[in-house]
Amino acid sequence: MAKRSIGDIEKIWSNVEGIKKLSDQAVGFGPFGVGLDGLLTWIPVVGTVYSVGTAGWLLLQASRARASPGTMFRMIGYLGFDSATTVVGEAIPFGPDLIDFFFRGHLMAANALQKDIETTHWVEAGSAEARASGEHERHLAAMRADPQKRRLVYLHD
Repeated sequence: MAKRSIGDIEKIWSNVEGIKKLSDQAVGFGPFGVGLDGLLTWIPVVGTVYSVGTAGWLLLQASRARASPGTMFRMIGYLGFDSATTVVGEAIPFGPDLIDFFFRGHLMAANALQKDIETTHWVEAGSAEARASGEHERHLAAMRADPQKRRLVYLHD
């Protein structure tokens, strides 16, 4: 696997922000919004391809960002329900389509990934090299000093 940098993680966060807005917040109505996911759900096949494709892309970004297993499971739940209502909506008119129109699965999955990224202390090194040099303890102390950080990830592992 290619070595990642903090810049790569920031780019993933930014790309996920764009998908979040495009999928579930393209048009706002006060506190509510609708995006391509909700609008395309009414077009057979196109809505399914968009919803499932975007879900796969978000999960790929989570994998690239080394999201925690808990975040991955949450994302799979949100995206699975969202994609299932899209697929079932093609077979059963209106009911599932209405659920998919209002259920903002891509938004919730993207928020979960962004929160995971924000609560991670990223280190551009390998864990073995950090442990050998004694830097690992410094990284742990820095992570513990920031109450927002919950886990430590070495990007070169």
